[in-house]
Amino acid sequence: MPISLAGRNVGKGCPVFITFEAGPTHDGLESAKALTRVAAEAGADAIKFQIIDAERLVADPSIEISYGVLEERETEITATKSEPLIDILKRRMLSWDEWREVKAEADASGIAFFATVGFEDEVDFVSEIGAHSIKIASADINHHSLIEYAAKTGLCIQLDTGHATIGEVEAAVDLIRRCDNEDIVIHHCPTGYPARLEGINLQIIPTLRKMFDYPIAFSDHTSGWEMDVAAVALGANMIEKTLTEDRMTASVEHIMSLEPHDAQKFVRSMHELETALGTSRRVMNEEERQKRLANRRSLYTSRDIAEGSVLAENDIVHRRPGYGIPVVDTKAYIGRRLARSVKAGQALSPQDFA
Repeated sequence: MPISLAGRNVGKGCPVFITFEAGPTHDGLESAKALTRVAAEAGADAIKFQIIDAERLVADPSIEISYGVLEERETEITATKSEPLIDILKRRMLSWDEWREVKAEADASGIAFFATVGFEDEVDFVSEIGAHSIKIASADINHHSLIEYAAKTGLCIQLDTGHATIGEVEAAVDLIRRCDNEDIVIHHCPTGYPARLEGINLQIIPTLRKMFDYPIAFSDHTSGWEMDVAAVALGANMIEKTLTEDRMTASVEHIMSLEPHDAQKFVRSMHELETALGTSRRVMNEEERQKRLANRRSLYTSRDIAEGSVLAENDIVHRRPGYGIPVVDTKAYIGRRLARSVKAGQALSPQDFA
């Protein structure tokens, strides 16, 4: 069923909702504000960030993760880099006063503001500043106390599901519903930076649509937007795509992000695809009907035929265009008497018959 999110209906039968993710790619307050403006100018519906407290979140500072970086833009040559997770997360941190500035920038730009949170006080904070939706990271799909706390705000809850079993997703959804919150978006979120093709598994999108009566989103972790096109074609109601100021930035997720000059093209492509997908019914407008007739055949006379004659099969030929009696109706007119004389090569019409 569609839900209402930031003044928009999201779900089956509604235009695809486009969110740009800038949480992992901003480089401080001014960068976060700049990316917010880029998202708005591109025509996106929302900008998403991550409220991070790295030292509170990560107990072991020695944990490292590996990710791809772009070394040569022209040839798309990449390399793999590793660094401590805590260092990566620290780059995403802003003070709460700075987050208020970013939210104000979103408001001024006319774009919705979403945030991923990791602790209850962060839930309180984003609720206080008027965030339109709270997102739960895939790593927290089983963090039921956090999910319950967020659900009780009444805000739309978006669930990332990378590495989650269907049972874990069902449990999280049931928990949100028990909090009398039906504003839920379920994200298919392939893991990896970037994700491996064999791990993207876009076919899960129709499965999630059948299992859950809520909007299904695709959080893209690949370069370009081929996977987003496929996701929308498979029924995704929301697309989340990472946005960066520069893909050459040697940090996690920049390699798979859109740059400002591509953001508007991306949004336009998603909506053009939606228009092209059309509906599940065969529908033609009047222009298409007329064009179709030009290429079809109708009944034409093979010779001069006098008034009162009975039409025989050898009196007609099937020719284009099809503006006269359709060829499919041939048998209905064989044996009928002509009400007026007709010339050879003339298109027959129902008015020619008695």
